[in-house]
Amino acid sequence: MPLPRLEFNINDYMLPCMNKKLLGVDCPGCGIQRSIALILQGDFSGAFQMYPAIYSLLFLFAFVAVNYFYKIKNAGKIITALAIINVALIMTNYIYKFI
Repeated sequence: MPLPRLEFNINDYMLPCMNKKLLGVDCPGCGIQRSIALILQGDFSGAFQMYPAIYSLLFLFAFVAVNYFYKIKNAGKIITALAIINVALIMTNYIYKFI
């Protein structure tokens, strides 16, 4: 008798946005979970369409991780610049949603 196949759907385990649930308005982070899920499924353009700042955020986190293990010269300035770029992208996307 074959074992039953278990189906795993990542969308069933995503956390709801409390801001959207309570106030009915998207927050600046709305879409990031689905965007990561799309990357894991290999849909890279869909991930960008869902949350345009996803790749710059991944680059920032990768840079911070590499800097943790291998100290990079002027890393503080680079991380600050990447963080400012990410905040600008996130806020631009957030404002664009309401237009």
